[in-house]
Amino acid sequence: MDEKVKFEMEFPIHASPQLLYQYISTPSGLSEWFADNVNSRGELFTFIWNDSEEQAKLITKKSGERVKFRWLYDDEEPQYYFEIRIQVDEITKDVSLMVTDFSEADEIDETKMLWTNQISDLKQVLGSA
Repeated sequence: MDEKVKFEMEFPIHASPQLLYQYISTPSGLSEWFADNVNSRGELFTFIWNDSEEQAKLITKKSGERVKFRWLYDDEEPQYYFEIRIQVDEITKDVSLMVTDFSEADEIDETKMLWTNQISDLKQVLGSA
């Protein structure tokens, strides 16, 4: 398997960090924009899209700030994860979502487009589009 490339994206978003955290850290919040349905048992999250199902382990969670998941099919590659972090500018109080993910080098543009679409869905749910 080729080495995956790490990338980071920033999405300015008009919502309170507390509200955003609910949408990035809970199954009900994630199922509003990230997947068709999300279930969890402790640290194990199941993401469902149409007829496909993927499991991820919640490996880091800091209340009001960030979540980090590792897809379970990447067990042999524990360095690969995706993280969604809430960033608030100290001066302007502008809120951004920072997304860190990994992708095959030839799929980075597609993966970034997928994240852009997902965050667009989140903004619509929040009414901040």
